Amino acid sequence: MKIALLGYGRMGQTIEQIALKRGHEIVLKVDENTKSYDISLADVAIDFSIPSVAFNNISTCLTNNVPVVSGTTGWLDKFSEATELCKQNNGGFIYASNFSLGVNIFFELNETLAKMMKNLSQYQISMEEIHHTKKLDAPSGTAITLAEDIIKHTSKTNWALDVTNSELEIPIVAKRIPDVPGTHTVAYTSEVDTIDIKHTAHNRDGFALGAVIAAEWLVGKHGIFTMKDVLGLK
Repeated sequence: MKIALLGYGRMGQTIEQIALKRGHEIVLKVDENTKSYDISLADVAIDFSIPSVAFNNISTCLTNNVPVVSGTTGWLDKFSEATELCKQNNGGFIYASNFSLGVNIFFELNETLAKMMKNLSQYQISMEEIHHTKKLDAPSGTAITLAEDIIKHTSKTNWALDVTNSELEIPIVAKRIPDVPGTHTVAYTSEVDTIDIKHTAHNRDGFALGAVIAAEWLVGKHGIFTMKDVLGLK
């Protein structure tokens, strides 16, 4: 499989290492210094760029019939445009706030717990996410996904960063600490106890492996997919 890497930072470099180990070829490495490139060289593209260029990267892929996997967060105000472009071009597109296989299992646990807790009003919901200091967005896309999945099954209507004691919002605390790949905790706290679930990434390999697996799965398919499709969780 010929892969284009759109974004060649730490994540792009980790994806490259894992893709090569799995027998794939990297035909493009695009970063902020790349002036022009031919995306048609690739069988599939993996976008881990920055919010300001992610939509343009995805558009370039979809208008050139190259399926694209995107893990860039912070650009989702244009997500509906990307999905419409995918439909218009009969393309293949996967977006995930987190491609880690473990995190996607964590997403399922989070939804299951939310369903179990929805009628227990004595428990207050809160979330915390910790990432490295170079992460540009806060809260993380993973935290937002966790919050949105809770909202689907509870009386909460929104999430909010760094608030406390909100009846309708899920408070999220975002911390930035050097060299932390990503830690997410969801807690339900009452006067008598706390129930929490937590995912801790030890390195970036899990995110990168999941992105490569998603790219392998996407080649030859048409439509808009998620990691639930890739992992057969639907």
